[in-house]
Amino acid sequence: MSEECNHNCSTCGSECGERTNESLLLAPNRLSTIHKVIAVISGKGGVGKSMVTGLLANTARTNGKKTAILDADITGPSIPRMYGIKEKAKSDTNGVYPIKTRDGIEVMSINLLLENETDPVIWRGPIIAGTVTQFWTDVVWGNIDDMYVDMPPGTGDVPLTVFQSLPVNGIVVVTSPQELVSMIVEKAVHMAEAMNIPIVGIVENMSYFECPNCKERHEIYGLSNIDAIAKQYGIETVVKLPIKPKMAAACDQGLADELNPELMQPIFDRIHQM
Repeated sequence: MSEECNHNCSTCGSECGERTNESLLLAPNRLSTIHKVIAVISGKGGVGKSMVTGLLANTARTNGKKTAILDADITGPSIPRMYGIKEKAKSDTNGVYPIKTRDGIEVMSINLLLENETDPVIWRGPIIAGTVTQFWTDVVWGNIDDMYVDMPPGTGDVPLTVFQSLPVNGIVVVTSPQELVSMIVEKAVHMAEAMNIPIVGIVENMSYFECPNCKERHEIYGLSNIDAIAKQYGIETVVKLPIKPKMAAACDQGLADELNPELMQPIFDRIHQM
């Protein structure tokens, strides 16, 4: 491998011909079969990416799919708390076993391995990235139809590791209706293009607030331009989520399994048209 390698295999020349995209993919645990892997990404934090991951998983489960969530946000894991999971993961000679939510979604997160969920993970990037790949290779997932990977924000070590090491079928981009959204979405789109992975859809969270009395919509964060951005990049599926305090409260109270799965049906349908 060249010392100037940028880890984007699509740019490799003949001198690095053995380093193909396929050669970097890791096999899952020998007792696991995962049919579709969807990465949920955002350009920055605080846009509700984990909640969207939970919504997508709920939708898949409601549609009869055997579903899993791999929580790749090692330094900011929130999936176990969202689903009210307090049990710790166990292991044997076959590997580590995920914990099921009340609705049967398989979950693996660093918080299922820590003694206390508030213990900080003070690790350098390579160790964090290695932990994420171990969640793929060492966890006994079983037979999974849809796996959703809750990524940390940005385009750093972990997203690159996931895109190169896991057979990601598609990407869902989560954003919010703010002035810098176009730049942030474009960064995510360009990374997806570099990794040669299709973008399934865009979810604009906190898109609007609907008054419970008069039902009028108010665009609190400004007029959205997400449709124009999606059209620019040929992304056909856009879902706009309203500001609903009850949704945030459900996640805070460990009741993410009660989130409305119908909200993500257009993206689920798109995933299974691929």
